[in-house]
Amino acid sequence: MGADARPLGVRAGGGGRGAARPGTSSRALPPPLPPLSFLLLLLAAPGARAAGYETCPMVHPDMLNVHLVAHTHDDVGWLKTVDQYFYGIHNDVQHAGVQYILDSVISSLLVEPTRRFIYVEIAFFSRWWHQQTNATQEVVRDLVRQGRLEFANGGWVMNDEAATHYGAIIDQMTLGLRFLEDTFGKDGRPRVAWHIDPFGHSREQASLFAQMGFDGLFFGRLDYQDKRVREENLGLEQVWRASASLKPPAADLFTSVLPNIYNPPEKLCWDTLCADKPFVEDRRSPEYNAEELVNYFLQLATAQGQHFRTNHTIMTMGSDFQYENANMWFRNLDRLIQLVNAQQANGSRVNVLYSTPACYLWELNKANLTWSVKQDDFFPYADGPHQFWTGYFSSRPALKRYERLSYNFLQVCNQLEALAGPAANVGPYGSGDSAPLNEAMAVLQHHDAVSGTSKQHVADDYARQLAAGWDPCEVLLSNALARLSGSKEDFTYCRNLNVSVCPLSQTAKNVVILPSSDGQELLFPASVPALGFSIYSVSQVPGQRPHAHKPQPRSQRPWSRVLAIQNEHIRARFDPDTGLLVEMENLDQNLLLPVRQAFYWYNASVGNNLSTQVSGAYIFRPNQEKPLMVSHWAQTRLVKTPLVQEVHQNFSAWCSQVVRLYRGQRHLELEWTVGPIPVGDGWGKEVISRFDTVLETKGLFYTDSNGREILERRRDYRPTWKLNQTETVAGNYYPVNSRIYIRDGNMQLTVLTDRSQGGSSLRDGSMELMVHRRLLKDDGRGVGEALLEDGLGRWVRGRHLVLLDKVRTAATGHRLQAEKEVLAPQVVLAPGGGAPYHLKVAPRKQFSGLRRELPPSVHLLTLARWDQKTLLLRLEHQFAVGEDSGNLSSPVTLDLTDLFSAFTITYLQETTLVANQLRASASRLKWTPNTGPTPLPSPSRLDPATITLQPMEIRTFLASVQWEEHG
Repeated sequence: MGADARPLGVRAGGGGRGAARPGTSSRALPPPLPPLSFLLLLLAAPGARAAGYETCPMVHPDMLNVHLVAHTHDDVGWLKTVDQYFYGIHNDVQHAGVQYILDSVISSLLVEPTRRFIYVEIAFFSRWWHQQTNATQEVVRDLVRQGRLEFANGGWVMNDEAATHYGAIIDQMTLGLRFLEDTFGKDGRPRVAWHIDPFGHSREQASLFAQMGFDGLFFGRLDYQDKRVREENLGLEQVWRASASLKPPAADLFTSVLPNIYNPPEKLCWDTLCADKPFVEDRRSPEYNAEELVNYFLQLATAQGQHFRTNHTIMTMGSDFQYENANMWFRNLDRLIQLVNAQQANGSRVNVLYSTPACYLWELNKANLTWSVKQDDFFPYADGPHQFWTGYFSSRPALKRYERLSYNFLQVCNQLEALAGPAANVGPYGSGDSAPLNEAMAVLQHHDAVSGTSKQHVADDYARQLAAGWDPCEVLLSNALARLSGSKEDFTYCRNLNVSVCPLSQTAKNVVILPSSDGQELLFPASVPALGFSIYSVSQVPGQRPHAHKPQPRSQRPWSRVLAIQNEHIRARFDPDTGLLVEMENLDQNLLLPVRQAFYWYNASVGNNLSTQVSGAYIFRPNQEKPLMVSHWAQTRLVKTPLVQEVHQNFSAWCSQVVRLYRGQRHLELEWTVGPIPVGDGWGKEVISRFDTVLETKGLFYTDSNGREILERRRDYRPTWKLNQTETVAGNYYPVNSRIYIRDGNMQLTVLTDRSQGGSSLRDGSMELMVHRRLLKDDGRGVGEALLEDGLGRWVRGRHLVLLDKVRTAATGHRLQAEKEVLAPQVVLAPGGGAPYHLKVAPRKQFSGLRRELPPSVHLLTLARWDQKTLLLRLEHQFAVGEDSGNLSSPVTLDLTDLFSAFTITYLQETTLVANQLRASASRLKWTPNTGPTPLPSPSRLDPATITLQPMEIRTFLASVQWEEHG
């Protein structure tokens, strides 16, 4: 994506996003390789030492060491579905078959003991692994033990970093790394994170990687201006300080930018998908090129080495779905290594070797240098002038919402499976299982899935996988609810039911909405205990008709000059002429802010005299800075009931909104509906909701990083280099996973989102979020089709929650409300009259899995079954240092010994974030930042009665439990 396309299409620039598509239809497949068993008998190397840095190859301390990394980058869905990629189906779309890649690589590794290879995507590897014979599995285990097959990253997928929520990132990494731990033990544990293709890099992702125990991070994509500066200043490698709250080095991560995104150097791609010339060593042949290639490589290595600080440099030898004929690659790499190193006899100071990212990192660490420190992030990413990858922050908003809903449902499924014990998996409703949804959610984190950057049929398949995962979770929920409530009901799960939100780790009070067939809604207040459920019965009083509150329509110019809604805490006023929101008031804090909210759309660029770049699934490029209003006024109607007040705004045939205030609610809810966006006029459109205020914001605004810590943004500015801004709109867009806010010295206006969106503040006092986009052109990054969303994704409904607070108290509101937004309680329906689960136990109408509520600053991030008698438990402090003026940013101590009501913890072990190492024995490589040494915290004895959480800390435990007998 940024490098030139090559003949026959090595997918240049990483995945061919921006490259010519490989011509694959007429090319014959390579001959099949000998069977594994045959190669094993002849050439299997003897068992070696345990994998890790001990198995790294020897280097020359007085030479430039070029570490060749043989790898394949296998997208878990993009132009083809996950299954099509794995099995090698529809090779006319893209020649790619992961099962054949792994077959071929294993065979080729056995031919020559010095060869090494790294693999990344466990979604594919685990599927391939389960299809192998015991003999092949033992061969692979031996290769892993010797360090010749090494896993990098090790997540189920290589997740996106802009549109992903931190909880889902942790879940998918845990899934992949657990497979490696269960299959290969510590030999299979990756030492490095390998995020070579995501389109920009978040600070929270680096913090999570550090907490997972990784020694370093390698990535390929960063802004073209940033890269140029780093190459000049030898700044391609540094320590990333990825948290403003966690005490260093807890969130410090050594970070290395790969020199060529993740592709081979030009002229050195020896794959069936490439057209570069192989080594020809026969001097009698007219195709002889060995001397020329060796000299070219020596020049290339020397030039590349000048951008790095040590006598080591790294070259990626592979790209998208390469190594299906691994012999072709390895045979030429063997010749390269032998012929280049032979030049040392003639005075060459270049040493080339098979290596891995971990072994390269190990050499950097041994250099014992002092490294610069980075504290911001790598957003937004541009691969050239006018080419900002900020469109995918908002692409496919319906899929982004479905993913977020599925995260919510998976947590409910996991929690009930943990609370009910084995009865959740086998019960009166059948076999319940959380694993399919866990795997589907992991797939959705892939950097072409939740990002919205796949082909349409692949996006449809991602949604299919989520839907299939919900089914066994619904069975599990039924089994668990029957067990815990004591009543076997005919449970119904209404997947499209729209409910207000509340958290599961505190008592939830909210309004339940039940739509009816005649267009009316039943509203009633409900309270749900922490980590539990409440059962409400609804029945019609005999002889009475239900009373409906009819909306009061308002013409464009009503007689009444006041149009407002209000509850105990908030008042919102609308312009009676235009119907637009114009003022918001926080009655508790006596804050009044003029704020005008309306919908606008950017006309998508189709290229101009400055650049041919168009807006597409990846790229956001409007054809002018100023967006157009969808409508200057809205047709309105007012609804007021004892529980809710609403202003319904209709802006056009394809854009409407309900502005809502529930009783007791401390925020204004804006439920917008957009679509289908009309494109019959030939104009692609990118729709935003914009809030304009009088706040003096001085070019600053704030966005979250993957739903956790907050980063300050400044318009037309980058903290680490002098920006030459080429796109004043798209170049100021940032990912908004859960919130964006602006503030002056006194007031803060925060908008919470219900999915990931792109957002910005393009002028002082203004804040905008992109809610939907529909485009007519492909942006040239490889997906090969326009983002038309011709399906259910054309219609999108979502919610923005608006909070007005004083700056010093704003964090309390947005932190707690954002948690409620992500972890809404599930509404389960039943006709009533079910049979008792156990004759000796009376049914109960309410249940809580906690004996006492958690403090408001503590969030139960994970409660899930780990094995038959063990639970995975994660507790997090959800406030940052100094964020709250009260005590919510202070450390908090919990007693876990009797916290849970459904089970008793009999044994507790603390682990790293992904539960693949015990925390007491886990260690990482130590680096010296230029900010001074970072002393390691002294280990303390684990006492379940005093678990202390520091601000923004996540602590992870494996708990052996004994479930309580319910009868």
